[in-house]
Amino acid sequence: MGILWLEEVDKDDISIVGGKAANLGELMRLGVPVPDGFVVDAKSFRQFMEVSGLKDEIYHILRNTKVEDLEKLNESSEKIRNLIVSAKMPEELEKEIRTAYRQLCKDYGREVYVAVRSSATAEDLPNASFAGQQDTYLNIYGEDSVVEKVKACWASLFTPRAIYYRVQKGFRHEDVSIAVLVQKMVDSEKSGVMFTSHPTTGEKKSIIEAVFGLGEAIVGGLVIPDTYVYDRISKKLLEIKIGEKKLMITRKDGKNVKIELDPKKANERVLSDEEIKKLVEVGEAIENHYGTPQDVEWAIENNKVFVVQSRPITTIKPKEKTEEVATAGKILVRGIGASPGVASGRVRIIFDVKDISKVEKGDILVTTMTTPDMVPAMERAAAIVTDEGGITCHAAIVSRELGVPAVVGTKNATKVLNENMIVTVDGERGIVYAGRVEGRKEEPKIFTTAPIITATEVKVNLSVPDAAEKVARETNADGVGLFRIEHMVLGLEKHPMKFIKDGEIEKYVDILYKEIRKVVKAFYPKPVWIRTIDAPTDEFRAMVGGEEEPVEANPMLGYRGIRRDLIEVEHLRAEFRAIKKLIDEGFMNIGVMLPLVISPEEVRRAKQIAIEEGLPIDKIDFGIMVEIPAAALIIEDIIKEGIDFVSLGTNDLTQYTLAVDRNNELVAHLYNEFHPAVMKLIERTIKICKEHGVKTSVCGQAGSNPEFVAKLVEMGIDSVSANPDAVHRIRETVARVERKIMLEKLRKI
Repeated sequence: MGILWLEEVDKDDISIVGGKAANLGELMRLGVPVPDGFVVDAKSFRQFMEVSGLKDEIYHILRNTKVEDLEKLNESSEKIRNLIVSAKMPEELEKEIRTAYRQLCKDYGREVYVAVRSSATAEDLPNASFAGQQDTYLNIYGEDSVVEKVKACWASLFTPRAIYYRVQKGFRHEDVSIAVLVQKMVDSEKSGVMFTSHPTTGEKKSIIEAVFGLGEAIVGGLVIPDTYVYDRISKKLLEIKIGEKKLMITRKDGKNVKIELDPKKANERVLSDEEIKKLVEVGEAIENHYGTPQDVEWAIENNKVFVVQSRPITTIKPKEKTEEVATAGKILVRGIGASPGVASGRVRIIFDVKDISKVEKGDILVTTMTTPDMVPAMERAAAIVTDEGGITCHAAIVSRELGVPAVVGTKNATKVLNENMIVTVDGERGIVYAGRVEGRKEEPKIFTTAPIITATEVKVNLSVPDAAEKVARETNADGVGLFRIEHMVLGLEKHPMKFIKDGEIEKYVDILYKEIRKVVKAFYPKPVWIRTIDAPTDEFRAMVGGEEEPVEANPMLGYRGIRRDLIEVEHLRAEFRAIKKLIDEGFMNIGVMLPLVISPEEVRRAKQIAIEEGLPIDKIDFGIMVEIPAAALIIEDIIKEGIDFVSLGTNDLTQYTLAVDRNNELVAHLYNEFHPAVMKLIERTIKICKEHGVKTSVCGQAGSNPEFVAKLVEMGIDSVSANPDAVHRIRETVARVERKIMLEKLRKI
């Protein structure tokens, strides 16, 4: 069966029904009012890709698309989406969708309007929200239309913005599937968005934005909404800011229509004190259930609150220092401070997405309201300013995630600011100044937090060298526990072995040296553990010169990692020579990490090659990944070869231990890092390494999971390496567990 009802799913089904549907099903089980509906699961999309014969063609197109080339990106996206919407849906699946829609109508006693909503399997994650990346279709009526929009949602997995976002977040396209949620529409009289806690500081203050009518007006930034700030500690409404709501969106004859509001209604308060209190209570229940602050979309119909989406807030960071303008210049416009920070640059006014190429690195992007298609330009911009929107609009959410200062809801920035004008944007206070105004750092007046010091080191995972300086600065991580060089290699002009065969090995070594240098320099003197290349053959095949790559039934279990480098020794030597150049410059903060090790012999041979290439392995860290049960079970023998550290790769260790392909939704529900067998292998590895003075770390996705990290700290792990967005949260977890361990020891004295 490809259909699941919302009441049947929960957070454990994310690989089957996607983040959005899994969260809503979980909330429904919790007792939160959620509109009823059903899900076309992710395996149905994969089945469609296989049966239609589109799979290989689509992923070939993606592997040959450089996302920074916007013209090529748009061209590839359009081609893929046309292929999907033109293909025929499997007959049995179409029949199931029609039957489910008829049942939903029967439950409500009439044919109902539904929202057909994308629910990607890599969505609403703790470290990446994926907000706005796939499409939603509202007011869909009739089974024919529902079937048509399911395919449209599938196609939206490959919009330019979705492709770009996945690449920037380090997700492989093949690892992301999509489910589709078909849900009864709420006929909203009032709607909006609520952050259960402050979206940048994490303070226990709920921030609610509200408009009349449907929520599209607020998320799309079409109006300036009401903003209510409620202190959850004192149980008081701290702030009421009435927005200028010039219009509302309502449903008429199955279509969303904009209705102009008269001045009195436009400036009327949307929510009563009682409604705010009710929303906060719902939000607290959701936050307490998930254990993390939430971004909640809500609607009110006939005085009843409905939750239509909830996702984790991914932008909370400790506020250690705040930047402000040292000598204030002339104020040009004011708005809402949506993303903190100060930046100066040249104004680029954009009214159409086709003009985003005008925005160069360091420019100030000024627009009416950003859209998901503008994300590439937003990433290049030094700051963002919009006429419309509030703290929960697209511009605000994405700016916070990118760490770019933003001021929204200025009303007139596109009219007051001129093209090429130099301005300074203060995203904390919501002000745009004339000219380049000097900034200064000062200690904040309130909510200051001292840096957290932990005995267990908290490091960061990194893939993109150009992001190193920013990540080092913003996370204050204790080093890089995993630097994946394959991501930068896969972006080169040709296959690494083609460089070598073409007699350009020195050119390849120089490329590796220059890119790796960005990371070791940014983090110096903190350690950077460089993992030698570990990419499956199917990823190499798309590169120029990759035509000879073997075709494997399961590349994840095949010709990759150290087993490949010990056959294509010229490549391993090239990696070591690049590292040697950095050591010769004085960068002794380097560690070498071998992936996919299964025997002492592999370590012995790799070390011998390193010595031959001049690496001073007695002066730098030399270690391995423990990601195969074999390595964990013979770790004593591997240690005898002389290693300084091991890093637990929990993603592969889990799937290899449980025989579960985590990319296969048929069995993905069995994937569980907490399985006793996985935990025993990890605990055994840590215990034996401690006995032999070998450092232990973790660098899999579990390193970004507070609950998992807590168990590792209790086991005595020396360091954890988390994704950039999770470093602060993981450090707090580590500190809390260490305090608990110390307290328990003190009580025994």
